[in-house]
Amino acid sequence: MSTAASDKSPPPPWYRQGWPWFLITFPAIAVIAGIATFVIAVKTFDGMVVDDYYKEGRAIVQTMGRAEHARDLGLKADLRIRSQEIRIELGATNAVDVPERIRLTISHPTRGGLDQELVLTRKGEGLYESAIAPLGTGRWLFLIEDESRSWRMNGAAFLPAEMEITIDPNA
Repeated sequence: MSTAASDKSPPPPWYRQGWPWFLITFPAIAVIAGIATFVIAVKTFDGMVVDDYYKEGRAIVQTMGRAEHARDLGLKADLRIRSQEIRIELGATNAVDVPERIRLTISHPTRGGLDQELVLTRKGEGLYESAIAPLGTGRWLFLIEDESRSWRMNGAAFLPAEMEITIDPNA
């Protein structure tokens, strides 16, 4: 009996066995992921939170009213986008409703640094042209307003597939 007991070697220390490391791995991954999430939350700005919800709601109602005003005027815009130029043909039910100048806002939904704001002067009967910074591939939003911002029209295009778009508030 004494020979059988002496043949057994003592077990290796815990840190030389696989099971403790396997069991430690999952909580360690959770801690690292938690720290990474905390760092991302602290370093990035969450611009979605608004202090005054009532004021934002009223602004949305005003925006909808301006779109309805464009519909009432019978406005329609055809945009042709080239690499460094944009051409807008704006038509209305009454030619008198086509303004001398319009505001054009070109914005990228996720990358605000690429946005462009332009004031275009009429060059012909409802024709506006302007140079623009090159627009990259992706979805772009186009907002056309008159200078007094009494009406507005929104449109979107996925460039470079859609280089010509029509914005019609009546559609």
